[in-house]
Amino acid sequence: MRRIFPLAACAAALLLGVPSAFAQSGGVQKAVGGYSFEEAAKEAPTTKDFHSADGHLTFAIVTHTAGNGFFDPVYVGATAAGNLIGAKILLLGSESPTDDPAREIEILNQIVQDPTIDGLIMTTPQVGAYNDIVKAAEAKGIPVATTNSFDGTILDRSGISHTGQDASAAAIAGEALVKCLVDKGIEKGSIVFPSSTAMGNIEVNNRVTSAFNAVVKSLKAAGKLEAFKVDAGPENTGIDTNPNDPVNGIVTLFESRGDVVGAFAGNNVFTPALVKAVAQTGKTGKICAYGFDLGPAQQDALKSGDLTGALGQQPFLQGFYPVMQLYLQIDRGISAANLDTRAQLVTQETVGKVGKRFEN
Repeated sequence: MRRIFPLAACAAALLLGVPSAFAQSGGVQKAVGGYSFEEAAKEAPTTKDFHSADGHLTFAIVTHTAGNGFFDPVYVGATAAGNLIGAKILLLGSESPTDDPAREIEILNQIVQDPTIDGLIMTTPQVGAYNDIVKAAEAKGIPVATTNSFDGTILDRSGISHTGQDASAAAIAGEALVKCLVDKGIEKGSIVFPSSTAMGNIEVNNRVTSAFNAVVKSLKAAGKLEAFKVDAGPENTGIDTNPNDPVNGIVTLFESRGDVVGAFAGNNVFTPALVKAVAQTGKTGKICAYGFDLGPAQQDALKSGDLTGALGQQPFLQGFYPVMQLYLQIDRGISAANLDTRAQLVTQETVGKVGKRFEN
Protein backbone atom coordinates (compact mmCIF):
# COMPACT_ATOMS: atom_id res chain seq x y z
CA MET A 1 0.00 0.00 0.00
CA ARG A 2 1.38 3.35 -0.98
CA ARG A 3 1.56 5.82 1.91
CA ILE A 4 1.37 9.55 1.49
CA PHE A 5 3.23 11.57 4.12
CA PRO A 6 2.09 15.06 4.99
CA LEU A 7 4.33 17.79 3.56
CA ALA A 8 5.52 18.95 7.00
CA ALA A 9 6.53 15.40 7.91
CA CYS A 10 8.47 15.02 4.67
CA ALA A 11 10.28 18.25 5.29
CA ALA A 12 11.13 17.24 8.85
CA ALA A 13 12.41 13.85 7.72
CA LEU A 14 14.54 15.48 5.05
CA LEU A 15 16.10 17.89 7.54
CA LEU A 16 16.73 15.13 10.09
CA GLY A 17 18.28 12.90 7.47
CA VAL A 18 20.79 15.32 5.96
CA PRO A 19 21.41 18.21 8.34
CA SER A 20 25.07 18.59 7.45
CA ALA A 21 24.30 19.15 3.77
CA PHE A 22 22.31 22.27 4.60
CA ALA A 23 24.55 23.53 7.41
CA GLN A 24 27.67 23.35 5.28
CA SER A 25 26.26 24.65 2.04
CA GLY A 26 28.53 27.47 0.88
CA GLY A 27 30.76 27.09 3.95
CA VAL A 28 34.40 28.18 3.80
CA GLN A 29 36.76 25.90 5.70
CA LYS A 30 40.09 27.62 5.16
CA ALA A 31 41.68 30.62 3.53
CA VAL A 32 42.68 30.59 -0.12
CA GLY A 33 46.23 30.85 1.16
CA GLY A 34 45.78 27.54 2.95
CA TYR A 35 45.80 28.68 6.56
CA SER A 36 43.10 28.05 9.18
CA PHE A 37 40.76 30.94 10.00
CA GLU A 38 40.55 29.79 13.61
CA GLU A 39 44.31 29.82 14.01
CA ALA A 40 44.69 33.15 12.22
CA ALA A 41 42.06 34.76 14.48
CA LYS A 42 44.11 34.10 17.62
CA GLU A 43 45.95 36.92 19.33
CA ALA A 44 49.64 37.18 18.56
CA PRO A 45 51.80 35.61 21.31
CA THR A 46 53.73 38.88 21.68
CA THR A 47 50.71 41.19 22.09
CA LYS A 48 50.32 40.93 25.87
CA ASP A 49 53.98 41.89 26.29
CA PHE A 50 53.82 44.94 24.05
CA HIS A 51 55.88 47.88 25.37
CA SER A 52 55.46 47.34 29.13
CA ALA A 53 56.24 43.60 28.84
CA ASP A 54 54.20 42.86 31.98
CA GLY A 55 51.92 40.19 30.54
CA HIS A 56 48.88 42.40 29.87
CA LEU A 57 47.91 45.51 27.95
CA THR A 58 47.16 48.74 29.80
CA PHE A 59 45.48 51.65 28.03
CA ALA A 60 44.80 55.08 29.56
CA ILE A 61 41.90 57.27 28.45
CA VAL A 62 42.07 60.94 29.49
CA THR A 63 39.25 63.48 28.98
CA HIS A 64 38.96 67.23 29.52
CA THR A 65 35.97 67.07 31.88
CA ALA A 66 35.06 64.02 33.94
CA GLY A 67 32.95 66.08 36.34
CA ASN A 68 29.68 66.60 34.44
CA GLY A 69 28.75 63.05 33.42
CA PHE A 70 29.02 63.46 29.66
CA PHE A 71 32.05 61.19 29.48
CA ASP A 72 30.62 58.50 31.76
CA PRO A 73 29.38 56.44 28.77
CA VAL A 74 32.78 56.96 27.12
CA TYR A 75 34.43 55.38 30.13
CA VAL A 76 31.85 52.57 30.07
CA GLY A 77 32.57 51.92 26.38
CA ALA A 78 36.32 51.85 27.00
CA THR A 79 35.85 49.44 29.90
CA ALA A 80 33.62 47.16 27.82
CA ALA A 81 36.21 47.05 25.04
CA GLY A 82 38.99 46.40 27.54
CA ASN A 83 37.05 43.47 28.98
CA LEU A 84 36.68 41.94 25.52
CA ILE A 85 40.43 41.98 24.83
CA GLY A 86 41.61 41.40 28.38
CA ALA A 87 43.18 44.86 28.75
CA LYS A 88 43.34 47.09 31.82
CA ILE A 89 41.80 50.51 31.19
CA LEU A 90 42.79 53.53 33.29
CA LEU A 91 39.93 56.05 33.38
CA LEU A 92 41.34 59.55 33.86
CA GLY A 93 40.25 63.14 33.35
CA SER A 94 39.81 66.61 34.75
CA GLU A 95 37.62 66.63 37.84
CA SER A 96 35.97 69.86 36.67
CA PRO A 97 32.32 69.86 35.51
CA THR A 98 33.31 72.30 32.75
CA ASP A 99 35.92 72.03 30.01
CA ASP A 100 39.38 72.04 31.57
CA PRO A 101 42.01 71.20 28.94
CA ALA A 102 44.81 72.57 31.14
CA ARG A 103 44.13 69.96 33.81
CA GLU A 104 43.82 67.26 31.13
CA ILE A 105 47.23 68.18 29.73
CA GLU A 106 48.68 68.01 33.24
CA ILE A 107 47.35 64.47 33.62
CA LEU A 108 48.59 63.51 30.15
CA ASN A 109 52.10 64.72 30.94
CA GLN A 110 52.10 62.46 33.99
CA ILE A 111 50.59 59.38 32.38
CA VAL A 112 52.85 59.42 29.32
CA GLN A 113 55.76 58.83 31.72
CA ASP A 114 54.12 55.74 33.24
CA PRO A 115 56.15 52.66 32.17
CA THR A 116 53.08 50.39 32.41
CA ILE A 117 51.13 52.22 29.70
CA ASP A 118 50.79 50.44 26.34
CA GLY A 119 48.39 52.85 24.62
CA LEU A 120 46.99 56.35 25.12
CA ILE A 121 43.53 57.75 24.28
CA MET A 122 42.81 61.45 24.75
CA THR A 123 40.34 64.17 23.91
CA THR A 124 41.83 67.19 22.14
CA PRO A 125 39.59 70.25 22.66
CA GLN A 126 42.43 72.78 22.65
CA VAL A 127 43.83 72.87 19.13
CA GLY A 128 47.63 72.80 18.99
CA ALA A 129 48.17 71.87 22.64
CA TYR A 130 48.89 68.16 22.36
CA ASN A 131 51.90 67.85 20.07
CA ASP A 132 54.38 67.42 22.91
CA ILE A 133 52.23 64.61 24.35
CA VAL A 134 52.16 62.82 21.01
CA LYS A 135 55.89 63.32 20.54
CA ALA A 136 56.65 61.88 23.99
CA ALA A 137 54.34 58.89 23.50
CA GLU A 138 55.68 58.04 20.05
CA ALA A 139 59.26 58.31 21.32
CA LYS A 140 58.42 55.59 23.83
CA GLY A 141 56.64 53.45 21.22
CA ILE A 142 53.19 54.08 22.71
CA PRO A 143 50.40 54.35 20.10
CA VAL A 144 47.94 57.24 20.47
CA ALA A 145 44.26 57.60 19.59
CA THR A 146 42.08 60.69 19.92
CA THR A 147 38.38 60.77 20.70
CA ASN A 148 35.43 63.18 20.97
CA SER A 149 36.99 66.56 20.11
CA PHE A 150 39.10 66.81 16.97
CA ASP A 151 42.41 68.62 16.46
CA GLY A 152 43.18 68.56 12.76
CA THR A 153 46.63 70.05 13.35
CA ILE A 154 47.89 67.49 15.85
CA LEU A 155 51.32 65.97 15.24
CA ASP A 156 51.14 62.85 13.03
CA ARG A 157 47.41 63.35 12.47
CA SER A 158 47.29 60.86 9.59
CA GLY A 159 48.83 58.19 11.80
CA ILE A 160 46.47 58.72 14.73
CA SER A 161 42.94 57.36 14.70
CA HIS A 162 40.06 59.62 15.70
CA THR A 163 36.64 58.62 16.99
CA GLY A 164 34.05 61.36 17.14
CA GLN A 165 31.03 63.05 15.71
CA ASP A 166 31.34 65.06 12.52
CA ALA A 167 29.50 68.37 12.76
CA SER A 168 27.42 67.44 9.73
CA ALA A 169 25.36 65.21 12.04
CA ALA A 170 23.55 68.36 13.21
CA ALA A 171 21.64 68.19 9.93
CA ILE A 172 19.58 65.43 11.56
CA ALA A 173 18.20 68.00 14.01
CA GLY A 174 17.57 70.53 11.23
CA GLU A 175 15.53 68.00 9.27
CA ALA A 176 13.63 66.95 12.40
CA LEU A 177 12.84 70.58 13.23
CA VAL A 178 11.15 71.12 9.87
CA LYS A 179 9.21 67.86 10.23
CA CYS A 180 8.07 69.05 13.66
CA LEU A 181 6.79 72.32 12.15
CA VAL A 182 4.87 70.40 9.50
CA ASP A 183 3.41 67.99 12.07
CA LYS A 184 2.27 70.91 14.23
CA GLY A 185 0.74 72.65 11.25
CA ILE A 186 2.91 75.76 11.73
CA GLU A 187 2.95 77.69 8.46
CA LYS A 188 5.14 80.73 9.22
CA GLY A 189 7.40 82.40 11.76
CA SER A 190 11.06 82.74 12.79
CA ILE A 191 13.53 79.91 13.30
CA VAL A 192 16.55 81.02 15.32
CA PHE A 193 19.98 79.57 16.13
CA PRO A 194 21.42 81.17 19.30
CA SER A 195 25.15 80.57 19.83
CA SER A 196 28.48 82.30 20.38
CA THR A 197 31.58 82.22 18.20
CA ALA A 198 33.43 83.91 21.08
CA MET A 199 33.71 80.49 22.73
CA GLY A 200 36.19 79.54 20.00
CA ASN A 201 34.68 76.12 19.41
CA ILE A 202 34.81 75.60 15.65
CA GLU A 203 32.95 72.30 15.99
CA VAL A 204 29.93 74.06 17.49
CA ASN A 205 30.03 76.73 14.78
CA ASN A 206 29.98 73.99 12.14
CA ARG A 207 27.09 72.24 13.87
CA VAL A 208 25.00 75.41 13.73
CA THR A 209 25.82 75.86 10.05
CA SER A 210 24.90 72.23 9.28
CA ALA A 211 21.58 72.48 11.13
CA PHE A 212 20.83 75.84 9.44
CA ASN A 213 21.53 74.44 5.98
CA ALA A 214 19.34 71.40 6.68
CA VAL A 215 16.43 73.60 7.79
CA VAL A 216 16.71 75.76 4.67
CA LYS A 217 16.99 72.73 2.40
CA SER A 218 14.03 70.93 4.02
CA LEU A 219 11.79 74.01 3.96
CA LYS A 220 12.69 74.63 0.33
CA ALA A 221 11.89 71.01 -0.57
CA ALA A 222 8.50 71.42 1.14
CA GLY A 223 7.85 74.66 -0.76
CA LYS A 224 7.64 76.63 2.51
CA LEU A 225 10.96 78.51 2.70
CA GLU A 226 9.50 81.90 1.81
CA ALA A 227 7.05 81.73 4.70
CA PHE A 228 9.75 81.44 7.38
CA LYS A 229 12.58 83.69 8.57
CA VAL A 230 15.55 81.37 9.19
CA ASP A 231 18.30 83.23 11.06
CA ALA A 232 21.69 81.84 12.11
CA GLY A 233 23.52 85.16 12.11
CA PRO A 234 25.51 86.85 9.34
CA GLU A 235 27.90 83.91 8.89
CA ASN A 236 25.33 81.18 9.58
CA THR A 237 27.32 80.16 12.68
CA GLY A 238 24.69 81.39 15.15
CA ILE A 239 23.01 84.54 16.41
CA ASP A 240 25.50 86.04 18.85
CA THR A 241 24.27 85.31 22.39
CA ASN A 242 26.14 85.95 25.63
CA PRO A 243 27.54 82.57 26.79
CA ASN A 244 27.85 83.94 30.33
CA ASP A 245 24.12 84.67 30.49
CA PRO A 246 22.61 82.46 27.80
CA VAL A 247 19.12 82.13 29.31
CA ASN A 248 18.41 85.86 29.35
CA GLY A 249 20.08 86.13 25.96
CA ILE A 250 17.70 83.63 24.41
CA VAL A 251 14.66 85.06 26.21
CA THR A 252 15.54 88.49 24.81
CA LEU A 253 15.98 86.96 21.35
CA PHE A 254 12.53 85.34 21.54
CA GLU A 255 10.89 88.55 22.73
CA SER A 256 12.59 90.71 20.12
CA ARG A 257 11.43 88.49 17.27
CA GLY A 258 7.93 87.96 18.59
CA ASP A 259 7.16 85.07 16.24
CA VAL A 260 9.73 82.35 17.06
CA VAL A 261 8.39 78.93 16.12
CA GLY A 262 11.65 76.98 15.98
CA ALA A 263 15.09 77.04 17.58
CA PHE A 264 18.31 75.04 17.60
CA ALA A 265 21.19 75.16 20.10
CA GLY A 266 24.48 73.47 19.25
CA ASN A 267 26.10 72.56 22.55
CA ASN A 268 25.77 71.91 26.28
CA VAL A 269 25.95 75.64 27.09
CA PHE A 270 23.05 76.85 24.96
CA THR A 271 20.79 73.78 25.00
CA PRO A 272 19.93 73.91 28.74
CA ALA A 273 19.58 77.68 28.32
CA LEU A 274 17.17 77.17 25.42
CA VAL A 275 15.15 74.82 27.62
CA LYS A 276 14.79 77.45 30.36
CA ALA A 277 13.98 80.17 27.84
CA VAL A 278 11.21 78.05 26.31
CA ALA A 279 9.69 77.47 29.74
CA GLN A 280 10.01 81.11 30.84
CA THR A 281 8.36 82.47 27.70
CA GLY A 282 5.49 79.97 27.84
CA LYS A 283 6.42 78.29 24.57
CA THR A 284 6.49 74.71 25.89
CA GLY A 285 4.91 72.45 23.29
CA LYS A 286 4.21 75.44 21.03
CA ILE A 287 7.55 75.63 19.22
CA CYS A 288 10.01 73.11 17.80
CA ALA A 289 13.12 73.35 20.01
CA TYR A 290 16.14 71.15 19.35
CA GLY A 291 19.50 70.90 21.07
CA PHE A 292 22.65 68.89 21.65
CA ASP A 293 23.83 66.19 24.08
CA LEU A 294 21.78 63.99 26.38
CA GLY A 295 22.76 65.05 29.88
CA PRO A 296 20.30 65.12 32.80
CA ALA A 297 19.07 68.64 31.94
CA GLN A 298 18.31 67.63 28.35
CA GLN A 299 16.58 64.41 29.41
CA ASP A 300 14.38 66.23 31.93
CA ALA A 301 13.51 68.84 29.29
CA LEU A 302 12.56 66.18 26.77
CA LYS A 303 10.24 64.59 29.33
CA SER A 304 8.62 67.92 30.21
CA GLY A 305 8.27 69.00 26.57
CA ASP A 306 10.46 72.09 26.94
CA LEU A 307 12.81 70.46 24.42
CA THR A 308 11.41 68.73 21.34
CA GLY A 309 14.53 66.74 20.48
CA ALA A 310 18.22 66.43 21.29
CA LEU A 311 21.16 64.88 19.49
CA GLY A 312 23.46 62.51 21.31
CA GLN A 313 27.02 61.91 20.11
CA GLN A 314 26.79 58.18 20.88
CA PRO A 315 29.67 58.57 23.37
CA PHE A 316 29.78 54.86 24.19
CA LEU A 317 31.42 54.43 20.79
CA GLN A 318 33.86 57.22 21.64
CA GLY A 319 35.26 55.02 24.39
CA PHE A 320 34.80 51.58 22.84
CA TYR A 321 36.28 52.11 19.38
CA PRO A 322 39.60 53.80 20.28
CA VAL A 323 40.44 50.94 22.65
CA MET A 324 39.77 48.43 19.88
CA GLN A 325 41.68 50.56 17.38
CA LEU A 326 44.81 50.62 19.58
CA TYR A 327 44.49 46.88 20.10
CA LEU A 328 44.29 46.27 16.35
CA GLN A 329 47.33 48.46 15.77
CA ILE A 330 49.30 46.46 18.35
CA ASP A 331 48.04 42.97 17.58
CA ARG A 332 47.41 43.18 13.82
CA GLY A 333 49.53 46.09 12.65
CA ILE A 334 46.41 47.72 11.24
CA SER A 335 46.84 51.39 10.37
CA ALA A 336 44.93 54.05 12.28
CA ALA A 337 41.32 54.32 11.13
CA ASN A 338 38.70 56.94 11.96
CA LEU A 339 35.11 56.44 13.09
CA ASP A 340 32.32 59.00 12.71
CA THR A 341 29.86 58.29 15.55
CA ARG A 342 27.09 60.32 13.83
CA ALA A 343 24.13 61.20 16.08
CA GLN A 344 21.20 59.71 17.92
CA LEU A 345 18.03 61.81 17.83
CA VAL A 346 16.10 61.47 21.08
CA THR A 347 12.57 62.79 21.62
CA GLN A 348 9.95 62.69 24.38
CA GLU A 349 8.82 59.33 23.04
CA THR A 350 12.27 57.73 23.18
CA VAL A 351 14.02 59.49 26.08
CA GLY A 352 13.01 56.68 28.45
CA LYS A 353 15.39 54.37 26.61
CA VAL A 354 18.41 56.62 27.13
CA GLY A 355 21.04 55.16 29.40
CA LYS A 356 19.37 51.77 29.84
CA ARG A 357 22.68 50.17 28.97
CA PHE A 358 24.86 53.19 29.91
CA GLU A 359 25.36 53.92 26.23
CA ASN A 360 24.39 57.58 25.86
